[in-house]
Amino acid sequence: MRLYIGFVALLLSMLFSFAPVKAQVITEGPDSVRVLTPDTLAATEKGFFLSNLKDLDRPGKAALYSAILPGAGQFYNRAYWKIPIVYATGAVLGYFLIDNHTNYQSYRIALNTRLSEGVASTDEYADHPYLGVSNGATQGSSAVNNLKYRRDYYRRNRDLTVLLSIGAHVLQISEAYVHAHLKEFDVSDDLALRIQPGIIPVAGPANSLSPGLTFTLYTRSK
Repeated sequence: MRLYIGFVALLLSMLFSFAPVKAQVITEGPDSVRVLTPDTLAATEKGFFLSNLKDLDRPGKAALYSAILPGAGQFYNRAYWKIPIVYATGAVLGYFLIDNHTNYQSYRIALNTRLSEGVASTDEYADHPYLGVSNGATQGSSAVNNLKYRRDYYRRNRDLTVLLSIGAHVLQISEAYVHAHLKEFDVSDDLALRIQPGIIPVAGPANSLSPGLTFTLYTRSK
């Protein structure tokens, strides 16, 4: 169980890697803040939420597309290489969800049949060397306890897989939203980075100094 949780975590972490990080440019122009009048508010409340889809910004659209169809937000962001990761994660989680649910149902049905029919039980594990009727068919017997343990074990794993699936879906929505935000950032030609040697004070009783490098980010004057 820990192995596949770690594998899913690795796939999801790859979604957030190699994101483009740039600095935002503030453009000149009139203030873009709009004040909604009562008439505008009334018209907005009457509209269906999808009717305002064209008014969504790029991050909002990317998040909405990913919520509707996993990977669609990554496609919208043109991060095509992330789509296989999204579906590989879904395939892994889907496999374990089906496997855990199938085993849970199998042991649950066998346990109920064993308790109702006793030693004459014809359940799936009646002839099993450890779970069979030869090891007991009543409450407290080793066979019944083992059936209960396996039933509860696969039920916990199934429920955990459901939670992981929900978390993975939310993460791929968040990734599409963040990636779209970062793509709207740009590096200004007026920004520059200066690296120069310097002396750095070191905290301590002697108040000594240590050589180091100074990084200075500044704006070029026109």
